[in-house]
Order: sequence, then C-alpha cells, then structure tokens
Amino acid sequence: MSESAFPFSAAKPATSPQFCNPITTRSRDMLCRIFSDVAGDITLYVDGQSFLLHKFPLVSRSGKIRKMVMDSRDPDLSMLELRGVPGGAEAFELAAKFCYGTNFEITTTNVAHLRCIAEYLEMTEVYQEKNLIARAETYLSEIVVQSLEKSLEVLCSCDGLRPIAEEVGILDRCVDAVAINASKEQLVSGLARLECDDESGKLKMHCQDWWVEDLSVLKIDIYQRVIASMRRTGVRSDSIVQSLMHYAQTSLKGIERRHNWESGIVVGDKQRVIIEALVDLLATENITTVPLSFLFGMLRMAIELATSLGSRLELERRIGFQLELASLDDLLIPSSQPNDSVFDVDTVHRMLVNFIQRVEEDDSEDSSHCGYESLSIKSPSHSSVLKVGRLIDGYLAEIAPDPHLSLSKFMAIIELLPDYARIIDDGLYRAVDIYLKAHPSLTESECKKLCKLIDCQKLSQEAANHAAQNDRLPVQMVVGVLYFEQLRLKSALSGNSGDGSFSQRIISSSGVQSAAVSPRDNYASLRRENRELKLEITRMRVRLSELEKEQAFMKQGMRDNRSQEHSKAFLSSISRGIGRIAMFSPSQRKHQKSTKKAQVSDAKSRRRQRQSAS
Repeated sequence: MSESAFPFSAAKPATSPQFCNPITTRSRDMLCRIFSDVAGDITLYVDGQSFLLHKFPLVSRSGKIRKMVMDSRDPDLSMLELRGVPGGAEAFELAAKFCYGTNFEITTTNVAHLRCIAEYLEMTEVYQEKNLIARAETYLSEIVVQSLEKSLEVLCSCDGLRPIAEEVGILDRCVDAVAINASKEQLVSGLARLECDDESGKLKMHCQDWWVEDLSVLKIDIYQRVIASMRRTGVRSDSIVQSLMHYAQTSLKGIERRHNWESGIVVGDKQRVIIEALVDLLATENITTVPLSFLFGMLRMAIELATSLGSRLELERRIGFQLELASLDDLLIPSSQPNDSVFDVDTVHRMLVNFIQRVEEDDSEDSSHCGYESLSIKSPSHSSVLKVGRLIDGYLAEIAPDPHLSLSKFMAIIELLPDYARIIDDGLYRAVDIYLKAHPSLTESECKKLCKLIDCQKLSQEAANHAAQNDRLPVQMVVGVLYFEQLRLKSALSGNSGDGSFSQRIISSSGVQSAAVSPRDNYASLRRENRELKLEITRMRVRLSELEKEQAFMKQGMRDNRSQEHSKAFLSSISRGIGRIAMFSPSQRKHQKSTKKAQVSDAKSRRRQRQSAS
C-alpha cells in the first residue's frame, strides 16, 4: 500500500497516522447487512443528485445533518436539500461512505475535498472520535506538507473549493510547504549540482531546479502566493526567475482571440491577468537576473494584450536600465495603434529616457565620491552610452523611411542622447538623410531644425564629402561642412594639430577639470579630439606628399631652363592658392599673427620680383 493511499480499515504502525475505522470489521459487516436489509428513510439532494440514505449513520457523524433533522421537528422527515456543498455530489458521496464505514483511500487528489466537505457537514470530534476532519488533517500534516510534489497536487485539487479551502487553511499550509521544501531542496542538493571547472577553478551551476516546471500547473493567483512565500524562505533569485520564465512560456502559448465587429480584435482577459501578475512578481527581482530577451517578449505581449499602463511602464523601466544589451531587432516593436507609424516609437523613447536617467544617476554618484582620475578608460558606464548611441543611430535609420513618422517623434529620440554618446555623427547623418529623402514635403525651416542636430565637426571625411554634395541638406549646413573642412585643411598646412579653440580644449582637459564639466564629458571630448588629431595628421601627410611632388616639378622646370615668365606664373598660382586657404581661417586662431607675417613676406618678395623684372 502506498503512503499516499490510506484505507480506513487498514491498521498502520504507531509512527504512521491511524486511519482505521473505530467500528470493527465484524461490526461493520453486520451494520452493512442491517442497512442493506432496511430501506432508506431519508433522501438528500446535492447539486441535483439524490442520495437515498439512512438517518442513523449520518446524524451520528455529521453535526449539520443532525441539526437539520432536529430543527425540522418532523419525526417522519424524509427529504433534505444541501446547498453550496464544497466539491459537489462527488465529495458528499465520499463523506457518506465514511459515515457508513465503507472502505476507501485518502489521497492527494481527494484530501482537500474530504477536508472541505467534512468542515461543511461539521464532522468534528464532538460527534464521533477520529471523525473525518481529524483524519483529513492528519493526512495533510504528516503526508502532504512533507513533500513539495504532494503539496502541489493538493493545491491543484483546490479549484472550486473556495472559500472554504481558505477558511480551513489548506491553501496557506500547502503554499508554505512548497516554499519550505524548495528551500530545503536547494540546501541539500546544492553541492551535488555544482561542478568545478578545472581551468578556472570556479564553481558553476549546470542544471535548474526540478520544481521549476512543476509550478507551471498552478493557477496564477496561487502561483503568486507560492513565489511570495519562496522569497520569504530564501529561495534563490535565479531559480525564481527561471520559474517565472517557464510559467510565462507555458501559460501564454497561443494567445486566444475573439473577434468583435465593433471594436475589432479583442483578446481574452485570462492572458492579460497573467501578464500583469508576472510583471508584479518581476518588480521585486534584481534587474540583472532577468534576461533582456524575456523582458522584450513580455513587453510585446503586454502591448498586444493592452495590459495596464503600469505593467508596460515597469517592463520599459527594466529594459531601459540595461538597454546597452539590446539589439536592433529588439527595438523594432510593431505599433498597435491604427493610422500610426509602423513601429512603436513612443515605447522606445520611454526606454531611452529610463536609460538616460540611469546614466545621470551614475554620474551623480561618481562625482560625489570619486574624481576624474578614477574614471577608467574601460568605464562600463561610458561604454554603455556609446553602445546605446550606435544602437539608436541604427534604429533611427530603420524607422526613417516610414512616411507616417512625424518629425517631432524623430527629433525627440535624437535630442535625448547626450553629446558624448556619439564619437562621430556619421550614423546620425545617415538617418537624417534617409528621413529627408522619405519626407520631401518638409519645409525649409523644418529641414534646418532637423539638420542642426548634426555636429558638422564630428563628421568623417567620407560623410563630409557626401554632405557637401547633398542637395537635400539646407545651404547653411553645406556651408558649415565646407567651412570646417577648410579649417582642417588649413590646420594641416600650418603644421598645427588643430585650431586655437581645439588646442585650448586639449590644454584645459589635460589639466584640472572644470567644476561645471562632468568627468564623462571630458572623457568623451578627449576621445573625440584624439580622433580629430589622427585625421589631421593623415591630412598633413597627404598634403606633404603633394608639396613634395610640386617641389620635384619645380626642380624639373629649372633643369629644363624654363622661361622666367613661366616661373613667375607658377609661383603666383601657388601664392593665390595659399591666400584662398588663408581666407577661411578665423580671426580668433592663435597662429593668426604668424600667418599674416608669412603673407606680408610673400607680398614683399613678389614686389621685388616685379621690380627686378622691370
């Protein structure tokens, strides 16, 4: 006989619960023969089913039936109706068998029904020793709560037994039993699940808890209570997250839909309730323990199911805090609103706001207890910002061709990222160019407003060349691109690493930082300036090669005894070229005086040549 099945007539050892009927086998057989020979004297109606029974065995164990018979004051009472019977006619039949002493087994499947029907019929020790309540309680205490698996089976059998199952405490005891046994499982089997990596010497977990999948059979309200109890008993957070993920995958497969001709597609409430409950459970877990792919999947379902705003905002907040781990496909969430853009831009905007808030909080914490010297080049915070900058530029390029995407939403995402999030603006320029091409109806003022978000100084040589010939760009931006390109060329010719203001930025950033500039801003500025220096050095090498070629050409001309007029024309063309380049130099450059002196000396030499020629 299994430990989960206890016949009332079987005797057990002293260490096990005694489920033997107080009536002996001989007496029970005699009683059964008597009742089989005597016609039933009372009919009980339970949920539309009738039971022809005898008053004596019922009133001897059930306080409720005894009171009903006494209250009727009819010695010939032949009919009673029981309403609201927990477990229905099936549970009442088991209770009636118990009253007659019929042999049957208590199992995890029927113990909850027996305990609830016994409470309903008031089958207490007052009316009979070792009555049905006591026997069901013994089985629950000594068999069910000692096992996680049996506790889950009893919880699953409690459907339809509320509220009486709550009143007698079956749910609370089984919920706590599941949590306590899960915690014991982790303590006992934890060492068995650890493997030692010979190379690294680190311990690692290689399998998940077996009960993770078993919890998926519970109703969502019971599941919430189990998870809350597990947290109180100290179950590992990663095990809870695995259980949440498995529960979501199991319960949300194939979202049910029903068609409503007035409001279109409407989804059932069951999945919506599950989503909102799981989000509430996630809210108390550590953010880094929840995989980002699972959060994005939950968010997509939450949007499709039109869950509460609070649930969607919580998912967006958790995603925003680790947005640097997201991919471009994750952000391409289809819009659920009719006559709107193809992708849900508002959701991505809110996630980006959460990310920026996290960065600002990190900045404030860093500035409060550390200086710039402690900011490592491999700072995870700054690398995260750069990753998100590249991710958002790619996202902007993907959504830019959408003809229904408004300019305000497009610009709002661009303006959110700080300046140090982009080392170069090539990705942003590409996205803006795609948007201008897909929206030819933009006014000139709107184009100017959009293009002002691009920093012409942060364009690469290739992007600057493309922008200089781009007819879709406003004239002001094209002029700005050409202006900064001339500055770079002038800087290369003059042999300086950069213009005056650029040098000043390097000097100021290499010294003590200003209180108004954050360490992250200085770091991003240094990275950008370092890149510009490398570009300037490359341009200087190219220009030096061109000058060497010109010098070789001049020497060859002198060897061929070219005419003096040709030499004068050649020198004057070089002077005019240098003069045109000098026109683009701003008056604020530190090397302005040296450039003017060079120009004056060139002019004097030309006058002396003219005088000698005359």
